[in-house]
Amino acid sequence: MKVDDRMLEYDETDPISIERYGKKLIDMTFADVCDQDDIKKSNIIRETADYEIKHENKKRKGGLGEIIEERYFHYPSNNDARPDFDKAGVELKVTPYKQNKNGSFSAKERLILTMIDYFKVVDEDFEKSHMWQKSKLILLVYYLYQKEIKNRLDYKIGHVNLFTPPEEDIKIIRQDFEVIKQKIKDGKAHELSEADTLYLGAAPKAATSKNRRKQPFSDELAKPRAFSFKTSYMTYVLNNYIIPGKNTYESIIKEKTEESFEDYVINQIDKYRDHTINELCDKFEIQYKERRPKNLEAMLTYRMLGIKGNQAEEFEKANIVIKTIRIKNNNKIKENMSFPTFKFKELTEEEWDDSTFGNYLRETKFLFVVYKFDDNNELRLKGCQFWNMPYNDLEQEVRIVWEKTKQLIIDGLKIEVRDGKNYNNLPKASENRVCHVRPHGRNANDTYELPDGRRFPKQSFWLNNSYILSQLDKRFIE
Repeated sequence: MKVDDRMLEYDETDPISIERYGKKLIDMTFADVCDQDDIKKSNIIRETADYEIKHENKKRKGGLGEIIEERYFHYPSNNDARPDFDKAGVELKVTPYKQNKNGSFSAKERLILTMIDYFKVVDEDFEKSHMWQKSKLILLVYYLYQKEIKNRLDYKIGHVNLFTPPEEDIKIIRQDFEVIKQKIKDGKAHELSEADTLYLGAAPKAATSKNRRKQPFSDELAKPRAFSFKTSYMTYVLNNYIIPGKNTYESIIKEKTEESFEDYVINQIDKYRDHTINELCDKFEIQYKERRPKNLEAMLTYRMLGIKGNQAEEFEKANIVIKTIRIKNNNKIKENMSFPTFKFKELTEEEWDDSTFGNYLRETKFLFVVYKFDDNNELRLKGCQFWNMPYNDLEQEVRIVWEKTKQLIIDGLKIEVRDGKNYNNLPKASENRVCHVRPHGRNANDTYELPDGRRFPKQSFWLNNSYILSQLDKRFIE
């Protein structure tokens, strides 16, 4: 019997029929899918021996997706450039989500769409691009990842829904596509970073960290990368388009505009240029008594963007983090920029290419909101800029500090107490142009355990104040 002659339980030309049949997967495990299908009768599966064992192997990328394709929808898994359900224009994606400690849900990882062909993509238009054909209509099969479950065939499927990005998202996805394409045209495919863009990322996609491929406008070899929807975007999709009954965040852009998203944000903030903090608080009716809220400047940023709360839809989707920069009237910056603390034991078990801190900087775009002290020592808004760490700064300078920190902890951190204070040999700001390590706990008693069993105050990576200053637009320090 030919593949096209098989008896299907859905209409492969109709997206709604495909989704309706797919929804029967809800509450099933991948083992259930295998059990309810007689593999002996299948005429599309090439490897029937030890099928479950082979697909349970976590090293087999796409193994769970293959089970849904072959054992449930009964079509052969392949690397065809066309959508999986070609007659309906539907792509199938099987992706994990997780439940957080506070009960909320989030995507566990980015959604890989298709590999980037550096030579072909530079000649593609967005609407006709291979990427868009693979992502404009997706059947999302979300399964619940649980760390305590050891056999991944026991993961349970929680949601099955057709998804197409809404119009306001498509505009930003199109802009992201053009940003990635232009960087390749500029001969900088080797400098691509997920933080370059908002919703659509250029994710590393290689068997090993050493894999490289040619690019069209430079002799420099580049990492293989794939178009993907970022983890932050997939979390938003899950909580606002997939799980029923969820409320959406407020949107910054509430009506059609010809401006890019970044230009729109910058222009909105610039309307309040030279206002003092107190003037902005008065304008937006933010009152506080004795204790100044730690997130006051972030609150003001949201109000300037027309957001009543402290979360903006586009920022959540794009993993944009607001950072306030305060410039002294002598054009220096006093504060270094902190990041979340790291656990000593966990850091020593990581590799740089998939490290927590490295990935944070690779995947996060920052909105620097800049204030400057005037002659009366009042902070006045000077504007804002979007920023993500340049590739070379991250992969050279930051990597050096990270690797040195890891090795020092493995070797046994040298700690000396002088005058009641802890001194150590972790990287200092004077040793590196970009970053350093320093304490970031509530006090000296706020500690984590070192691999050798000693307790030591919590530490984090910090960006040097001089480095931050070097990254600011010149208009802020003139």
